[in-house]
Formats: sequence, C-alpha cells, structure tokens
Amino acid sequence: MIKYNFQNDYSEGAHPRIIEALAKSNLIQEVGYGEDRFSLSAIERIRAAAGNPQADIHLVSGGTQANALVLDSFLRPFESVIAVDSGHICVHETGAIEATGHKINAVKGRDGKITPEEIQAVVDEHYFEHMVKPRAVYISQSTEVGTIYSAKEMRELSVLCKKFNLILYVDGARLGCGLTSSKSDLDLKELSSLVDVFYIGGTKNGALIGEAIVINNPLLKPEFRYCIKQHGALLAKGRLLGIQFDELFKDNLFYDLARHANSSAESLVGGISKLGYGFLFDSPTNQIFPIFPNRVIEKLNESYLFYVWSKVNADNSSVRLVTSWATPEQAVKDFLQDLAALS
Repeated sequence: MIKYNFQNDYSEGAHPRIIEALAKSNLIQEVGYGEDRFSLSAIERIRAAAGNPQADIHLVSGGTQANALVLDSFLRPFESVIAVDSGHICVHETGAIEATGHKINAVKGRDGKITPEEIQAVVDEHYFEHMVKPRAVYISQSTEVGTIYSAKEMRELSVLCKKFNLILYVDGARLGCGLTSSKSDLDLKELSSLVDVFYIGGTKNGALIGEAIVINNPLLKPEFRYCIKQHGALLAKGRLLGIQFDELFKDNLFYDLARHANSSAESLVGGISKLGYGFLFDSPTNQIFPIFPNRVIEKLNESYLFYVWSKVNADNSSVRLVTSWATPEQAVKDFLQDLAALS
C-alpha cells in the first residue's frame, strides 16, 4: 500500500481557498481572454508584490508553455539561449525550445546553477554569423536540484547579461520555495529588479494550474499578447487563472504555502541526517536528494512513490523527495519511521 507520493509537488488539486473562490465566482459573467476583473486584480497584486507598477503581467496555464512562449517570442530565428544542462528546458520539455527553431547552448553549471564564467565562455565562442548568436540566459529559482541563487549571484548575472545585451529570464515554477527558503537572502522585489522577465509558478504552489509571466524590460513588452494567442496560450476563460492568482496574492497565501513545503522538506532532511545518511546536493528548498543503499530504496518503494535520481556507486543511489504545500506532517513522520526501521 502506498502511504504517500513524494514524486512531485503537484499531485494535490488546489488550496481550499482557491477552490472556494472558483466556486463562488462560477456563475458570474465576465469578459474573456484575461481581461476580466479577477485577472486585472491579480495583475495589480503581482505588480505590487514585485515592486514594479509598470510590469506587464500575463497569465498562462503551464511552465513549459511559459518557457516556450517567452523564448520563442523574444528571440530572433538565429538567436539562442544559454542554460545549465540540468535545466528544465534542456531535459524535461521534450525539445519544446528546439522545436521553435532556437538552439540551447547548454553548460555544465555548478549544483544546478549557471556561472558567469560559463556565460562569458559561450558568448566568446559564438562570435560571427556562421554560428547562432546567444541572446538569452535561462535560469530557474529554485533550480532543478533544489538549490537557489543568492542575491549576490543574481546581481552578478544581471550585470553580465546587461554587459552582453542578453535577456535574463527566470523560470519560477518553484519561485515560492526559492524565495522562502531559510537560506534565501533574495526577495521578490529585488529579483524583479534584476531580471528582464520571469514567471511566478502557481501550479506547484497551491493553484490548480497557472503561471504568471512578469515582463520588466520595456523593449520586450510590445505585442506580447499576439504571441500568446499564436502559441495557443490565450485562454478564453482567462478568469480561471486570474481568480487563482488573485487569491494567492491577496495576502501571504503564496508565501505561506511555499514555506510549508520547505518546512516539510527541512523535517525530512533533519530526520534523514540523524540516521547518518548524506545528500547529493545541499538543497534548501522542497526538493531533496538523499543517498540511500539500493536495498533500502527497494523497500521504501513498497510504501512511497519517489524518483531514483542517480547511481552513486554499486550499492547506493540518490533519490529525489519532493514535498508540497499540502504535505501532511504525518507523511513525513511515517517516512522517517519506516526509514529508521530499514536502517
């Protein structure tokens, strides 16, 4: 019998407040395509949270859609995007970016994060018209391995991208967990001030579906709704997204849900560490990567769902455990108790 699913942070539906808000507004007639009063209210709330009243905000349904839409819209046909090789656009989007005709210049990175030196190297390598022209840098906060960029690292990337006229784009599928991590010294307003465009993930932080694209760079704003429509991302019932983000940013709900996910992961880290196990990455968010003996992994799989991440040696492997905004405290306790019994 499966006790709990630690595979991802979107197995549950939505926070009850969002379900209630959707139900309450169900029979209210609204205009379509994101111009309803709920979406307009959500946009103003996000602008205030990001500290940029001039930001253009567009609500779309999913992360891969947001990434493909942003990069295809902002890059000319011969331009490319620089990304760490573990990035979502490199591994888990079925070639969505390449399918739009744009090359990804993949670099190794360090602990899931791209470095200024790697960006510099790619720019230096691509210097004439027989090669693609790097035009954007894609990063995630938090990263695919649960690590986070510090304020210092983000500032350094911002300065370098401005120097080379590169669009700095942040995939924020797990932005809530990145910003509320106990090790984070970066808030939403500073992040917004340092990047050209980013999106705020709702799907993995309490919404049914939805991501909010935030465009700060004025040069990237014109006619973006045309791009959204052409990519099939302009929902007729845009209210579905607007209601959810309006509720998430009405107060601290967005941050509270992320803190819960992080807190659940911290409890797992503490318990796993006490049992003497190590970790593949020092990931201070809701994705953790403990290293267990293969025999322990096999037994745990009888009661819990999670992904085996990588082989460490002949007898041990790393696994990925993901907690969510709705992870019950009892699920964490059960996992630690069962792990202790196997150790």
